[in-house]
Amino acid sequence: MKALVSRRSLAAMALTVCGAVSALSLAAPAAAAYPEQPIKLVVGFPPGGGGDLYGRMIAQALSKSVGQTVVVDNKAGAGGNIAADIVSKSKPDGYTLLLAMSGNLAVAAATKPQSIPYKVPDDFSPIGLILEAPHGLFVAHNSRFKTAKDYLAAAKTQKLTFASTGTGAAAHIGMEMVKQAAGVDILHVPYKGSGPAITDMLGGQVDAFFATASPLVGQVRQGQLRLLAITGDKRNAAIPDVPTFKELGLNIPVTQWYGLVAPAGTPEPVVKFLAEHLSKALATTEVRDAIRKDAATERDLPQDRFQKFILEDIARYKSALTPALLKEITQ
Repeated sequence: MKALVSRRSLAAMALTVCGAVSALSLAAPAAAAYPEQPIKLVVGFPPGGGGDLYGRMIAQALSKSVGQTVVVDNKAGAGGNIAADIVSKSKPDGYTLLLAMSGNLAVAAATKPQSIPYKVPDDFSPIGLILEAPHGLFVAHNSRFKTAKDYLAAAKTQKLTFASTGTGAAAHIGMEMVKQAAGVDILHVPYKGSGPAITDMLGGQVDAFFATASPLVGQVRQGQLRLLAITGDKRNAAIPDVPTFKELGLNIPVTQWYGLVAPAGTPEPVVKFLAEHLSKALATTEVRDAIRKDAATERDLPQDRFQKFILEDIARYKSALTPALLKEITQ
């Protein structure tokens, strides 16, 4: 009887092992085949605007690396929150990705977590950080303020103004950090876009403009604008003459960043595959040069390290939320 039971047990074990091997052999080709169709990269900007250029750059680089087309799908609106919501509710199969940024994954999560229709980090699988760009304090080419020290010193005795591209946006909160660190009160004047803000600054209606530096570096080089100081830990090689706020004794750690995320629940092998190819893309001379030319910096932080970065950035923005600022943002 014992021998019979033993033989039956062995037979059952053999069938189990064979079944497992068969299942693995069927699953392996399916995993190995990814991506079998074009990948959609959802970008929260209109074509040609803001981070759309970075989105298209990464889409093109990933297309070459993974051997499958990566198509940019522009879903502008609500500071990128519409795009984030779409991706958070998409099928987690690796075929819908989000060009995440400081606005929709850090600032929104810090300032209005209850009013956005998605949760950070719960609703996303982090793939990797792409780049960081400093924020900067700009004035007109003919401004009486030659340095950031001049501007901040004047703010202690005069009522000055600064423009931003919107209340509660990353750059707005960045300038609020400058105000807090310098102990000055400067009136915030929000605009819908950098064009009107710069026009009014050049016309003397506002004293300064605080914004992401990279899109405006060209105008600085052409002599239309003057860049007084930037955020970040060290000077940028593309604009070596521009000091950091840190050099002025003001610790302003926030930057404008972009990265890739997928919907939560995306299979780990797929996320890892995308993270590895993103790292390869960031290591290419073509991508590196495109990022660096206008004072941004490539940042290869894949998966868990990227998620840690996002959580730390949320905490940075939360630290700046005084009751008065929170009231301004939420009213």
